[in-house]
Amino acid sequence: MSVWFVTGASKGFGAHIVREALARGHQAVATARNPQTVHDAFPDAGDALLVAPLDVTDQEQARSAAEAAVERFGRIDVLVNNAGRGLLGAVEEARDEEVRAVFDTNVFGLLAVTRAVLPIMRRQRSGRLFNLSSVGGIAVGQGWGIYGGTKYAVEGISEAMRRELAPLGVQVTIVEPGTFRTDFLDGSSLHIARTVIDDYADTAGQVRESTDSRNHQQVGDPAKAATVIVDVAEAPEQPVRLQLGADCVERVEARLDAIRTELDTWREVALSTAFEPSR
Repeated sequence: MSVWFVTGASKGFGAHIVREALARGHQAVATARNPQTVHDAFPDAGDALLVAPLDVTDQEQARSAAEAAVERFGRIDVLVNNAGRGLLGAVEEARDEEVRAVFDTNVFGLLAVTRAVLPIMRRQRSGRLFNLSSVGGIAVGQGWGIYGGTKYAVEGISEAMRRELAPLGVQVTIVEPGTFRTDFLDGSSLHIARTVIDDYADTAGQVRESTDSRNHQQVGDPAKAATVIVDVAEAPEQPVRLQLGADCVERVEARLDAIRTELDTWREVALSTAFEPSR
């Protein structure tokens, strides 16, 4: 039996992960800014579930939630940094306060929760971390530059953590979902840049206009994704990256092919910059 700590647990991936973990006999700490939404989602969970209020941008609240988890269950075995915020719009259209709000949740919030939980895992010399990135963290598209930027940051941070924590018995996995049928495109999660620049109508503007028609029509099943994540957490070894969804696999493959092609095209230019000592 493991103790799971999941942020953004009232809906979407977070709720499905908590549900799957509880169904397998694990215990869970389910956090959300409004804890009542978690109680509503899991009315019959019983003593295996601890619901804690948590705005991930609040470091003190993160510490309190981690301490409550240890007081209740004695340990934390799996941390799922799932809470997130989206922003749709061309990079130039995004206002400073809009950009900062997304980075505060997706990057600084992830770091706040991680700092609260890692001392517990280091004492245990064991633990599993799943940091929710996105296919946009490796193959970002038009209109998603700011959101993708936060996920690129999560990818870099997570790769370093993977190396730093491995000797301490803690494994780190970057989860890269494609499009899944969650509430991500709802107004509660996705924010639209208030500024609209006509010159971007054929790029970011097209993405913005199609959002409503794509909402809840995505190809991925979040319940199946949750099953995979819990499977991986129960396995002896976790991957560095966990791609989820056929669309994600397709986009990552295309991105890797494009990087290789461009590297080969510009290889001689890259190599020409080597320092040559004077004779």
